[in-house]
Amino acid sequence: MLDVEPDDRGGSTARPAAAGRRRGAREFPLDILAAIALGGVIGAAARYAVAEIVPVADDGFPTATFVVNVVGCFLLGFVVVLSVDRLPPSRYLRPFVATGIMGAFTTFSTFAVETVLLVDRDRAALAVTYVASTLATGLVAAWLGVVAARSLAARPSGRAA
Repeated sequence: MLDVEPDDRGGSTARPAAAGRRRGAREFPLDILAAIALGGVIGAAARYAVAEIVPVADDGFPTATFVVNVVGCFLLGFVVVLSVDRLPPSRYLRPFVATGIMGAFTTFSTFAVETVLLVDRDRAALAVTYVASTLATGLVAAWLGVVAARSLAARPSGRAA
């Protein structure tokens, strides 16, 4: 059996599959998993804090989820661009922040469930407003994060060359 992996030239290289490994399975470095897990603890705690600070009535607009998802879109756009354009290469930064913190902080599943619950409670117009405003505001927030990071990346770093 052969595994096919990308090579440095943009093509692919076939090599024998590792014994006992499923075809298509990848080994996952434990140090990266630890960075993601640590970030997840931070993101989940922050998500819980926002949910506690921003109470929402059962039949009202899901403000807490809206806030975390929009803030998460901004921060993800900012961090990803900043980590590529401004900061030195890091094996851990993007897994820790983007996958760990932002992955646990933001929540698509809660967004989906809250939308369904609004419809079930005969609040279809509010559900549509919630979906449309979350998508539109999230896209704008991500774009603003990218723009903010690029403007920061364009400034001289003050480091001696």
